[in-house]
Amino acid sequence: MKYTLLILIFIFNLNILFAQENTYSLDQAVDFAITNSYASKNASLDIDKAEKKSWETTTIGLPQINANVDYQNFIRQPISLIPAAFFGGAVGEFAEVNFGTKQNINASATLSQLLFDGSYLVGLQSAKVFLKISELAKIKTEQAIREAVINAYGNVLLTRESITILENNVKIITKNINDTQQIFENGFAEEQDVEQLKITRATLKNQLNRSNRLLEVAKNMLKITMGIVIDRPINLTETLESLVQKNMDLELYATAFNLDNHIDYKIAQNSVTASELLMKFEKSKALPSLSAFINYAVTANNDNFRFIESEQKWFGSSLFGVSLNVPIFSSFKRDAKTQQAKIVLNQSQIKLDETAQKLKLQVASTKANYQFAIENYQTTKENLDLAKRIEKKEQIKFFEGVSTSFNLSQAQNQLYTIQQQYLQAIVAIINAKVGLESALNQK
Repeated sequence: MKYTLLILIFIFNLNILFAQENTYSLDQAVDFAITNSYASKNASLDIDKAEKKSWETTTIGLPQINANVDYQNFIRQPISLIPAAFFGGAVGEFAEVNFGTKQNINASATLSQLLFDGSYLVGLQSAKVFLKISELAKIKTEQAIREAVINAYGNVLLTRESITILENNVKIITKNINDTQQIFENGFAEEQDVEQLKITRATLKNQLNRSNRLLEVAKNMLKITMGIVIDRPINLTETLESLVQKNMDLELYATAFNLDNHIDYKIAQNSVTASELLMKFEKSKALPSLSAFINYAVTANNDNFRFIESEQKWFGSSLFGVSLNVPIFSSFKRDAKTQQAKIVLNQSQIKLDETAQKLKLQVASTKANYQFAIENYQTTKENLDLAKRIEKKEQIKFFEGVSTSFNLSQAQNQLYTIQQQYLQAIVAIINAKVGLESALNQK
């Protein structure tokens, strides 16, 4: 009995721990996604790839050693013709002679070193820019992930809250139907009053069933955005009401915009730098290149394969050389490519100016959206209070017999519509704030 109790306690604690591991606040969900989402992992791998590419470019200017081994076995040796007179034969005749051995091995090793190449120097600078592009792309990816997680998190809360409201509305309308049915049976109401309320309840139930299905879809979208497998359960600790209080930040609206610090502007600047290096690269092709090498080789010959025996003789040779390549005339091909690179540079500079103006417009637009979302939330909240009071008054008037079921139905539908508008207004504030933060390059 004691062991059974211990096992049950262990399982209970394990379930609590597992539930905690799958429970996320909004900030925890964002932090988890930035580390574990599919897009974030790929962005990190892109940086790793860029670092390897940078080293690959660097190694071009470092010493290179290459070894080569050639083994030849003549199945039938070539025959050379030698004047027979060399061997005391008749003039005009030729003797058939085999030169060399049937088998031979040649092994060599070459050390080469690039001494000067203008394109290599530009390549080193380009590798750093390429790495910077990957790093900036990761920052941009993290911003997009944060925005996507907040939107997906808000959609889950919206759907969950909608379900709660719809369930409560169904309970209230069901009670109204039961009360109205009794009044009808006592002869103080018409049958259409009951039927009108039943129509409203059927509509609410359809919306409730739809919301229940959408909740699972919304959760799965959040899981994919965070990098969590769909089969894994997930619990959210936030509520829409708590989030709306956190996201009504008027100080953010007054935050000054720093263009030079914005990630999109940095990416555009980096593109200009890359275009400048491309033009330098094309110009560098007109410069000479210089390289040097040292080669050492050994050769062995034999009619039989005895190269691994100690009696085999090996003959060595060595060579040192310098190679200078001077481009002279390319029929203006290099000049054409340089002009193309210059055009690309002008385009990237224009793109930089365009990015600056678009970012300024984006900040102004997102600030306006954020302010409108706050104002709309406040208005909708006031309308919700009014709609609740109107619906309550219509219920009292209906059951007192001084109003019709049609008026009650109108008041209820108005309340249900404003309830959804209220939830949408909360989500709009959350989304508008994250949009403004992205525009301001915050977080």
